[in-house]
Amino acid sequence: MSTLNMILLACLAGGLISMAAAAAVVFRLSQQSTGVLVAFAAGVMLSSAFLHVLPEAFATLPPVDVHAGHDHDPHDQAAIAAEAAQGHDDGHGEHGHGGPQARLFAAMLATLFVFFALERLALWRHSHGDCAAHEGHHATVTAPLLILVGDAFHNFVDGILLAAAFIADPMLGVTTTVAIIAHEIPQEMGDFILLRNGGWSNAKAFVANAGSSLSSLLGGAFGYYMLSEVGNVLPYVLVIAASSFIYVALADLLPLLHKQRDNFLRQTALIGAGVAVVPLIGWFTH
Repeated sequence: MSTLNMILLACLAGGLISMAAAAAVVFRLSQQSTGVLVAFAAGVMLSSAFLHVLPEAFATLPPVDVHAGHDHDPHDQAAIAAEAAQGHDDGHGEHGHGGPQARLFAAMLATLFVFFALERLALWRHSHGDCAAHEGHHATVTAPLLILVGDAFHNFVDGILLAAAFIADPMLGVTTTVAIIAHEIPQEMGDFILLRNGGWSNAKAFVANAGSSLSSLLGGAFGYYMLSEVGNVLPYVLVIAASSFIYVALADLLPLLHKQRDNFLRQTALIGAGVAVVPLIGWFTH
């Protein structure tokens, strides 16, 4: 199977699985089951980010030619060693504070701040609309549309992230798909609840959410062709993917667990189970 086909299949399967699971939880299961899913999803996302996506991002950095721009005999090992030591000591070599690894960490830090700003702006927008009583009907009509537009964009970005993962390593693509499904289920559950509160029927909410999830296919195809042409962007896309997992897990999912009255040991076991899923998938697929 070609890489593009694997990307599109992962996008489609991820959307369908997360949609079906979210619908089952919202339409049938209890709120306690939602808490179980949140704890497990947090573990999967953190494990995928730290154990697979970030290591792969640093592994896909292009090799640095530490001898570029220096006119010495390539066979002069003493000169090569001296230059390497000097670059290490003064901290100005490519592997120092200004090297590609540092740029990846800077991109990760910037991405976390961007996610924070976007979430705060979205929260401000929603609370601002709730404060205006005379706009209540307008918010009821437009809120579901805003939810679907935002969800479509989010799924488009997920498709790009899946493309980056599969291009780097098919195994990474599989684990990234699992992580995306894990965090998409709680998000889709929230979308279902908001759409139903806006007066939509279960069937209408499911069809609309399914339509917005198809944007991941466009993102997957776009990411495949874009990253195939611009390979040096791949490490940064992977870092963005890891940052999104880390932010959602730490800023959204774990705070939900703090608010629940579930047993601490049970929550910890579920998070640990989520963490264990990613290396287990890697062990079975290698």
